[in-house]
Amino acid sequence: MERLPHALLLVGPPGVGRLAFAEQLAASLLCESAAPRLKACGNCQACRWLEGGNHPDFRKVAPEGDDEAEGDSSEKAKEKTKKRGPGMIRIDQIRELESFVFVGSHRAGNRVVLITEAEAMNPAAANSLLKILEEPPASVYFILIATRSKALLPTIRSRCRVIPFGAPDAAAATAWLAAAGLEQQAKRYLELAGGAPMRVAQWEEQGQLGPMDELIDSLVSAPADPIALAARWDALLKGDGLFRMEHLVEGVQRWLFDLAQERLTGTIRYHGGWSRPKGVEKLDPQALLAGWREIGQFRRSARHPLNQLLFLENLAAHYLRATRPAQ
Repeated sequence: MERLPHALLLVGPPGVGRLAFAEQLAASLLCESAAPRLKACGNCQACRWLEGGNHPDFRKVAPEGDDEAEGDSSEKAKEKTKKRGPGMIRIDQIRELESFVFVGSHRAGNRVVLITEAEAMNPAAANSLLKILEEPPASVYFILIATRSKALLPTIRSRCRVIPFGAPDAAAATAWLAAAGLEQQAKRYLELAGGAPMRVAQWEEQGQLGPMDELIDSLVSAPADPIALAARWDALLKGDGLFRMEHLVEGVQRWLFDLAQERLTGTIRYHGGWSRPKGVEKLDPQALLAGWREIGQFRRSARHPLNQLLFLENLAAHYLRATRPAQ
């Protein structure tokens, strides 16, 4: 471990194995009987503690209220997430690391800090972490995970060794999903997930695949009345699972992108597993692109709309205007 940097930044899209890699690396750093290839043994006291979630030399920091990032699909987690939605990493969460980092190890070995969605740190939290990263003890390792690394302070990025993660090729992704018992899901949802197989598995675990199908069905055969379309979406958001407003807005925007790309190039990127709507050839590609850009603005407030139904009606009106046949 002498050559391992004290801070790593794992950058890439969700669902390509960043968290799994980080957890395996943390386990190998904490394992007290690590194999020659630095693979955790899984049997020592340290490994058992880490598996049980109570290792004294390990800390995991995630956005407050963001149970999806934690992969927690329990009923309690679902209910809490539906009420609060994903949040941010606050300064008190980072300040709690100071005593952990600078006091000393319980096991006279390595200590590991794992920060998921590091770009969710608010400015105060980011500056607090920067101070810790400036002079950490030699036995402390930081593993940061980020989707948008440019959202991090440049000074934090400069103190980390950046490791980029990309989506695997389609054959490898399909094989992974098949091994996980999700071969049928791969055929429909892998393109929608940007080629990220673990994201498809997460959607399945969190009960999001059904709502995604319903959303796309509503877009294929949308009613002409935005109030009726909004009511359909509102009912969809009130169902079980972790399908939330930001997922719905993202789904509408992806659909408009595919319609525009189909009109301009004859190809689609995300929705190859679904039947195409009738009359695509009559749509105005410029109106579709304008709608795609406009709905991008909705994503800024999708997590905390002041009035859900009014928000959905406005979203539906923008979508229907973008998909109005060209005159």
